[in-house]
Amino acid sequence: MLKKIIQKFILVNKKEGETPLECLTDFRNKNKAYKDIKMTYAGRLDPMASGLLLIVAGEEIKNKEKYLKLDKAYEFEVHFGFATETYDIMGKVVGSRVSGVREEEIKKLIKTNLKHFTGKFKQAYPLYSSVNIKKVRAGQDVESTSNIVNVKSLKLIKIKTINNKKLLKDIEKRLGKVKGDFRQEEILKIWRKKLSNNSGVYTIASFRIECSSGTYVRAIANSLGERMKTPALAFKIKRTKVGKWGKM
Repeated sequence: MLKKIIQKFILVNKKEGETPLECLTDFRNKNKAYKDIKMTYAGRLDPMASGLLLIVAGEEIKNKEKYLKLDKAYEFEVHFGFATETYDIMGKVVGSRVSGVREEEIKKLIKTNLKHFTGKFKQAYPLYSSVNIKKVRAGQDVESTSNIVNVKSLKLIKIKTINNKKLLKDIEKRLGKVKGDFRQEEILKIWRKKLSNNSGVYTIASFRIECSSGTYVRAIANSLGERMKTPALAFKIKRTKVGKWGKM
């Protein structure tokens, strides 16, 4: 009877703030049939990212590699005004600038530079990535690593603005969802210091991307900012598709 219940792979919705392991554990706790079944996730999502997480169960774990290679699709936001070492809101701020550029000019700059992030290209892994994080936490030096990725489609959806007060409130709320991060309080203090004493207005642009496995969306956000000569980071990321599953 148990074999009929067990699926080879399961698509679950990882919440923002969860680690993939926390998401997997939550699924197991809510589905008692999987209590004693070996399970793992295929394709990591950062704590601040949400969306589709593929879980492999039972004997299918032997085929995990084929699931890791599946293409992905994401909806994500890029915040222009701050850059961090992690390329998202969980890192120390390494650059900042209040935008004085009009919305139409920013839109033009974005569209001009998006062409550099489509097709096949070499992408450097973020310092804080699944490839490097164990070394970083152990205080070891990390050499620059990279990978060839393939972005099949990258489209600008819309642009909006946000003031410093709303931005800080949003960051505090979302970082508060993360449990047990090794320097969460330190990062919150930095954001409060940066945003409590200014009256800046910042631009946030929304995008949709289809890409190969191994593509770091937050690295694209950071690199786009570099090309536009303005600090930028991945503000929100949601995975919408894994292989043929999900929506686009």
